Amino acid sequence: MPVEIDLPQQDDRVRAHFTALEARRLRDGLLRQNRSPADLPFSDRDLEEVFVKIALFDEYTYVGNRIIQRPSPSTLRRWEMPVRMALEFGPSVPQARQAADRALVAAYAARLGRLTGHPVTLIDRGANFHVLVMSEAERQDIGQRLRQLVPGVDDVTVALVQNLPITVSCLVLAFSRSGTDVYSDALAIIRAELPDLSRHACYHEELAQGMGLPNDSPRARPSIFNDTAEFGVLTVMDEQLLRILYDPRLSPGMREREARPVIRIIARELMGGES
Repeated sequence: MPVEIDLPQQDDRVRAHFTALEARRLRDGLLRQNRSPADLPFSDRDLEEVFVKIALFDEYTYVGNRIIQRPSPSTLRRWEMPVRMALEFGPSVPQARQAADRALVAAYAARLGRLTGHPVTLIDRGANFHVLVMSEAERQDIGQRLRQLVPGVDDVTVALVQNLPITVSCLVLAFSRSGTDVYSDALAIIRAELPDLSRHACYHEELAQGMGLPNDSPRARPSIFNDTAEFGVLTVMDEQLLRILYDPRLSPGMREREARPVIRIIARELMGGES
């Protein structure tokens, strides 16, 4: 007869998996914490190419009734209304960790606001960017809550969140209610079982991606937008990507052909004409 596994035991197995994964990454020199590594200089042309790959391609694609990881060309998207982030923790997250993470995210939201010149704050209610920190068991039971937070969210998205594969530590999904390229809502999912460095890296990556940098690329170095997990913090390159994204010379809906000449000018200005 089948053996039932209770949900807390499932959470323990997920926690053990990610604890071991973080240890391996640290042994391999990954999850680096330096924002501006001397061993990885980059030029304005590097910045231009990385921005195109990160901002003008999607990481995920709908295929039938499934969402799969497959980069595809897209349009420039970003927020026009103020970004109001809110943290929501599952009961499994200790109070001390909740307080520490809240302070980290509040400071990081303010940093995103300074980098983009766009209002970004952490609030308690009335949010449009929801950051959920939940265990395996809590996330699998989240369907009704997702529909409350993002009214009209489709069943495919709910299933993606509930059935998050063990290969994914965290993710962010951004939505537009108007059918345009302007974001109206976003939802970040962070696994509560992640050890500190991995969890902090998820906050750095997913909250920045939710501003309008939806893709990852192996070309992005030094960057947190790279699936190798080489960096665990937002780097100087990433800061420049955010500045480009919210430059008023770009606008939502632009595709690569139209946007690239403008991106080239902005990247050259940010890098002081370096090539």
